[in-house]
Amino acid sequence: MANQNPFEIPEQMRKMAEQSVEQARNNYGQFMEAVLNAQSMWMSSMPTNSATDGFKEVQNLGVKFARENSEAALNLASEVSKAKDYSEVLQIQSRYAQTQMQTFGIQGQEMASLMSTMAQRAGTGR
Repeated sequence: MANQNPFEIPEQMRKMAEQSVEQARNNYGQFMEAVLNAQSMWMSSMPTNSATDGFKEVQNLGVKFARENSEAALNLASEVSKAKDYSEVLQIQSRYAQTQMQTFGIQGQEMASLMSTMAQRAGTGR
């Protein structure tokens, strides 16, 4: 008992957390499938022209980013659920925050580039 780390996360709690994360991942997968099906039906009902094509590109990029960020968050939850103590949790969260800040910057640049391309196309009528 004297050797027990007071900041250690009990194994039963870690297992329960892992199961919850796995269930969340499955639920998220089902939700995204429904969203993508609805999006596909909605987009197929739109007329085809340069404006709607550009809108579709922006929307697809946004969905791609949402999926990437959601997957990263689920991976974070999975890693945290396996952490043996609070020190490890803080390390995992710190690494995640740093990685996501870089990711958000890259995603912002990609979206800005696409929006710039869309504006140029609109200006030239292509």
